Amino acid sequence: MDAQLSDVEAGRRFYGELFGWTFHDAGGAGEAGEADDAGRTGTAGEAGEGFVWARLDGEPVAALVRKTDGRMPTVWSVYFHTPDARALAGRIRAGGGQIVTPPHPLGTLGTTALAADPEGAVFALWQPDGHTGFGRRRVPGAFAWAELYTRDTEAANVFYGDLFHDALFGPEASPDFGRAPVTDVFAAEMPPHFLVHFLVEDAEAALGTVTRLGGRVRVPPFETSYGGVAVVSDDQGASFALLQR
Repeated sequence: MDAQLSDVEAGRRFYGELFGWTFHDAGGAGEAGEADDAGRTGTAGEAGEGFVWARLDGEPVAALVRKTDGRMPTVWSVYFHTPDARALAGRIRAGGGQIVTPPHPLGTLGTTALAADPEGAVFALWQPDGHTGFGRRRVPGAFAWAELYTRDTEAANVFYGDLFHDALFGPEASPDFGRAPVTDVFAAEMPPHFLVHFLVEDAEAALGTVTRLGGRVRVPPFETSYGGVAVVSDDQGASFALLQR
């Protein structure tokens, strides 16, 4: 996963203090790390230009990417692993989704594409080469969960279940992903979207740090089946969630 930011240096300061991340300039070469079967780290930026790896205890956990166009949203993006990005792009179209950016290589890192489901929730694809994904997850300061907030949960079950050949949101669901109606947490006019969750040991302390660093609390803490959650944004407006299990 990656954050699309106007100011990568400001992102380094914010996330470095919030999560204890250290950073490494990409330099055009991919670096390997363990990744999840469904959600991967990656980058939508040009390989080696304008992005840095974020590390936790020396292992890759995310990337910060400089936006090349100020009109682009400031967001955290979720990546889904695939062994064949072009084939999966075809299945996305067949299922009623859209391909926003067709599959294309990022140097020696891998192949990526940007897509949207039938309701407009945007996600990315990652076919790994030199960079395989997460080195750490489900530990404080790393990725723990991604929730799809959608208007039609049953349609989401069908689309993503067919897309990834399993009941992604059903009883046998991946332990990293879920889905919920938008109105469970957000105002009715909020568009469908994925929300990245980072694990924290002390949500109250983390919320204080977010505010002190210039971020905002978008949705105060609430309880879910997978833990206590608060939705925040960084000092540039990229939204994410803090999860305390």
